[in-house]
Formats: sequence, structure tokens, C-alpha cells
Amino acid sequence: MVLVIRRKVIGIAAALCVLVGAAAVMLRVPREPAQAAAAAVNWGLSFQTEGQAPVGNASPEALKQYNAYYVKPGADKVIYLTFDAGYEAGYTASILDTLKKHNVKACFFVVGNYLDTSPDLVKRMVAEGHTVANHTMHHPDMASIGDKAAFQKELGDLEVKYKAITGQDMARFYRPPQGKYSVANLKMAQEMGYATIFWSLAYVDWYQDNQPTPEQAFSKLIPRIHPGAVVLLHSTSRTNAAILDELLTRWETLGYRFGTLDELVKG
Repeated sequence: MVLVIRRKVIGIAAALCVLVGAAAVMLRVPREPAQAAAAAVNWGLSFQTEGQAPVGNASPEALKQYNAYYVKPGADKVIYLTFDAGYEAGYTASILDTLKKHNVKACFFVVGNYLDTSPDLVKRMVAEGHTVANHTMHHPDMASIGDKAAFQKELGDLEVKYKAITGQDMARFYRPPQGKYSVANLKMAQEMGYATIFWSLAYVDWYQDNQPTPEQAFSKLIPRIHPGAVVLLHSTSRTNAAILDELLTRWETLGYRFGTLDELVKG
């Protein structure tokens, strides 16, 4: 009996250590210099109060020194709507139709594959006043790239491809794939003239074979919306395409307007 109890105590203690360790990783705020500058971090959020901005694992002030953002503190009821576009799943045209109906301008973060396979949709985004921005050429774990030349190539190659398609320079906004970054990455992007854009509201919408129901989507996207929100949705989601009209309407009914990333970084 004593042995069984000891094993239970040890098991509980070990589980607590795992939870504490996980929390420490989630809440880690990158600081420099020395080893922390190169440490990889997964972007994470803690929602504490409904209708208010979540706490990120780096503060808005800490990020701003690297021209990086996830929310606009002290903002009025404004939403910065963004879509990550890793590939075309057949829903972007519908999404663009809905954005046009609501006169909402969004930012689409694209990768090289998207430019290769969907140039006409990219041209439509530009023609309708949306921003098309940098999600890297190959969608790698950018935090694992410590070499400045390799980092610059991931962003620079996408810029070249985009200009060949549109005749325009790509907007200087960058989103790290999967939210993986390091302080060194933030500095390298800043030196290239980029603002790094994280997010303050997202939900699990990217699994093609396990899409959330509209009710599940609204349960996250309505109560968690907040002033100055940078919203991340995936254009590959059939749920997002189906609910977007109602979603924008419900946000508008709550008194929100939609801003651009230029407004976010210059405000």
C-alpha cells in the first residue's frame, strides 16, 4: 500500500512539473542579448477576460522595438483581418466576394506555392485593394534559420516572384510560419524593412479533414474579439468561407470597423 501511494505521489509530482514547464515555455518572453536572442519561441496567447486583448508571450512594447505587432493597445473598436494562404483549396474567391460585399480590406500572407498556383487570385486581391504580404517562400520553421543570408533568401525570393506576377513591390509585412520565431529573426526582418505580424485572435481552422462547425467557430471568434485585434484566419478553411458573411456582420453589429496593417504599424 505504501509503495502504491508513493508511486501515485511521484506520478502527480511529475505531471505538475510537466505542466509548469509547459507554462514556462508558453509565457517565455524573449530577451536579449546572449543566448535568449537566438532561442526559438512559439507564439502563444492567454485569454483572460472576454472582450479584452489576450496576453501574448511577449508584450506589445517588447515586440514594438523590433517593429513586430500582435495587437494595437488602446485602440478603438478596430479589427485587422488577415488570412494565411499556404495553398488554394477553392474558397478564396468566395472569401474575396464576401470581403467586397462588406467593403473590408484584408491582408493575405502568401507563400511561394500560392503564387505559383494561383496568380490570378493574387492579382484579384491586389485589384480589389487588399494587401498581399510575405509568409516566406517555402513555409519553413524560420526560428531554426540562424544564418542571415538564408533568412533573407526566404523572404527575398518571394518578393521577386510576387513582383513578376503583379508588377508591384510586395508590402513589407511578414508573418512567421506557425508563429515560430526568435529575437534574431525579428531583428533580421526589421533590417529588411519588414514589420513582423503575429495575431491576437485565431482558432483551429486549418485541418482540411476536421473542419470546425460554424457554431464552434463563432464560439471562439465572437466572445474573444477585442479592440485592436489582429485576426488570423486561413483561406483554406471551408468553414471560414461559409461563415464569413455572418461573421463580419456580427462584428459590425458589435460596433467594430476594419483597419489595415499600415494603420496598425503607423498608429
